[in-house]
Amino acid sequence: MLEGQKCLIIGSGISGIGALQLLEQFGVETILYDSNEKLTKEELMAKLPEGSKACCIVGVLPEEVEAGIQAVVLSPGVPTDIPLVNRLRDRGVQILGEIELGFLAEKGNVVAITGTNGKTTTTTLVGEIMKAHVGAEHTFVVGNIGNPYTLETLKTKENTVTVGEISSFQLETIHTFRPKVSAILNITPDHLDRHHTMEAYVEAKEAIASNQTKDDVCVLNYDNEYTRAFAKNCPAKAVLFSSKEELSEGYYLRGTKIVKREAGRIEELLDIHQDMNLVGMCNVENVMAAIAIAEGMAIPMATILQVIKEFRAVEHRIEFVATKRGVDYYNDSKGTNPDAAIQGIRAMSKPTILIGGGYDKHSEYDEWIESFEGKVKWLVLIGQTREKIAECARAHGFTNIKFADTYEECLQLCTQLAECGDAVLLSPACASWGMFPNYEVRGHVFKEYVHGLTEEAL
Repeated sequence: MLEGQKCLIIGSGISGIGALQLLEQFGVETILYDSNEKLTKEELMAKLPEGSKACCIVGVLPEEVEAGIQAVVLSPGVPTDIPLVNRLRDRGVQILGEIELGFLAEKGNVVAITGTNGKTTTTTLVGEIMKAHVGAEHTFVVGNIGNPYTLETLKTKENTVTVGEISSFQLETIHTFRPKVSAILNITPDHLDRHHTMEAYVEAKEAIASNQTKDDVCVLNYDNEYTRAFAKNCPAKAVLFSSKEELSEGYYLRGTKIVKREAGRIEELLDIHQDMNLVGMCNVENVMAAIAIAEGMAIPMATILQVIKEFRAVEHRIEFVATKRGVDYYNDSKGTNPDAAIQGIRAMSKPTILIGGGYDKHSEYDEWIESFEGKVKWLVLIGQTREKIAECARAHGFTNIKFADTYEECLQLCTQLAECGDAVLLSPACASWGMFPNYEVRGHVFKEYVHGLTEEAL
């Protein structure tokens, strides 16, 4: 665990602080560094856990400090190609991320889930299945879901299961990370501002299985061109699921039933309308993936299906908020890219006033606009991308567009436009950065606004 080395932790968010805590448990000399010059040293020091002896540096890292660094832990938000990291890598310094660091101390079994969309719902569901089988005290749900791996890994034992939601950013900095069961739910264009090319983004996602062998399992989406292609050369045993095709082996949708086909035998597992509380085809795929993952961990099917029948939507993912004067409000703030937002639209069964826009991740919005298919009555746009989205919408013949300068104005406008029998959907197809620290805050503000509506205010 990097004993005897001087370790630089770049980034002071929850991942960075989690890494620092773990390293100090092993007596590693740590330097907590944040390049944000708006942050003061005192503010950085205030983030340190009680009793920490870490050195704190803000702004520019002094050359003499850089020269003494022997290992680096990168927070997920820090690009791997910034000049500082490049210089350290060229000097032979070990570069790793919080997921790799947590795995070095892991004693139990690991399940790892990635994909452009569906990660949080699938990870949460798999976590609930594991808790039902091995107990909540023996299950740890970590990673991009908001709970640093490094804060839980010392609690792991031979009989525990760690379920990780792993982002492409986190997968860039793994070396030995090897889950017993991995999953790539789908791959569609996202984070191209960070990865630069689609090829690099795909490569980062596929890295989740890079250390697996045929003794391990990798669950893959047959309907996605990237994951289907990866199944052919995946180092692990590939297990497929599909919502569109009947597979010769794997899990697929037949009518309204999720079925499993294995060795020529077909078994009906559940009815998506009668046995699921989740809505939308995206969640049918998430459930199929969760079943495959859980079976890969040898969980009894009876346990899996019981948990699925009781499971409800994850917060901020096509989450029903309330009905106010006949208008249904849905919070899909986690729809932070066009493909995720398409799933939100598809889940709507009523005429919809849609809130879109936010931070520009260099996404294209054509398929999102095309998915409206007469269902979207008004598109209310806000944030950095609003002009880009509006131009794309007009090019596709959609002109019912309104702009808002503030989030509050946007919400008020949606309320005014909505009529009894409509739905208002927050599914922005963009990240929240620039207006909110994260999608959770954006979703919470939306829900607070909706819950605060009265009949008189409408």
